[in-house]
Amino acid sequence: MSIIYFLIVLSVLVMIHEFGHFIVAKRIGVRVEKFSFGFGPKLFSIKKGDTEYLISAIPLGGYVKMAGDEPGEKLKGDKGEFLSRKIYERFNIIVAGPLLNYMLAFLIFSVIFMFGSPTLTTEVGSLLDDYPAAKSGILVGDKVTQVDGKDVKYWENMTVLIHNHVEGPIKLKIERKDKVMEFEIQPVVREMKDILGKTSKIALLGIAPSQKIENVRYGFFQSFGMGFRKLMDLTSITYRALWSIITGRISVKESMTGPIGIFIITGKAAQMGFIYLVHLMGLLSASLAIFNLLPLPVLDGGHILFLLIEKIRGKALSMKSQEIIANIGVTFLILLTLFIFYSDIIKFGVFKNIMKFFHK
Repeated sequence: MSIIYFLIVLSVLVMIHEFGHFIVAKRIGVRVEKFSFGFGPKLFSIKKGDTEYLISAIPLGGYVKMAGDEPGEKLKGDKGEFLSRKIYERFNIIVAGPLLNYMLAFLIFSVIFMFGSPTLTTEVGSLLDDYPAAKSGILVGDKVTQVDGKDVKYWENMTVLIHNHVEGPIKLKIERKDKVMEFEIQPVVREMKDILGKTSKIALLGIAPSQKIENVRYGFFQSFGMGFRKLMDLTSITYRALWSIITGRISVKESMTGPIGIFIITGKAAQMGFIYLVHLMGLLSASLAIFNLLPLPVLDGGHILFLLIEKIRGKALSMKSQEIIANIGVTFLILLTLFIFYSDIIKFGVFKNIMKFFHK
């Protein structure tokens, strides 16, 4: 079933992206010659107006073909041709794809907050040996209600308070069955790297969460605010992570995943439940928008960069220059893709799983 979920998620996200290009091109007056669901050989098609709507053999997203969208193509100066339109109109068509992915992510996050976001409670699920919590008498099943006098209800809020308390003992209030107990525990302080490769000191007590979760619901307007904040946080973390990769603070191998990783993660999310799969779709939709806006040739961000250069120069780059830049960009993306494929195979133990399958 994993392959089905993978194909559904990927196809929906790419088709939403392409629909953004399609609908804005139509509104501006650019002729859309083809709008295909999938790639490869045509299985079925129907023509309405100027556009041929296709279903193709390989169900991995889709594509939009507009009139006059190839740099080497001879233009007639017709308003229906993409490259004959003004710079701001072409910009609107290009940016519409990532924007629609971004809007989908915002909508998904907001709806999840509205109907119930699965959140870990502060119940202790396990204790690490030789850490302060176990030595201080904390037991599995205890529920933390306060950290340093501040009320806590969910694991994420609790851990932030604990991690930031790097000096002196931490005061905890615990519920154990019908009893309320107080503990004063000296944490272990460690230097650790965050997801951006930055080293900082954090306090640790040696507790891990249980599998007990609550569906946290928010009001209508608050949900949209939470969805927007989550999207902004995700965008900020992603671009900061990319900068950390460029500066060498974190490695590509540790921080990025490709189709193999997405396939495995999608399958696991589907096993956990529908809400987790939808949440993953929101994360991937936002990621698709963010990465597509990177200024690399063949990506939407690369096309926007060419438009910016055209605006500054007063004319487009020569065909030869565009081809050279595009070839460099394509080569880079192919090498990056191959490296990520290899990293995913090693990271997720693909070969080991294949060998286990054949040895059964």
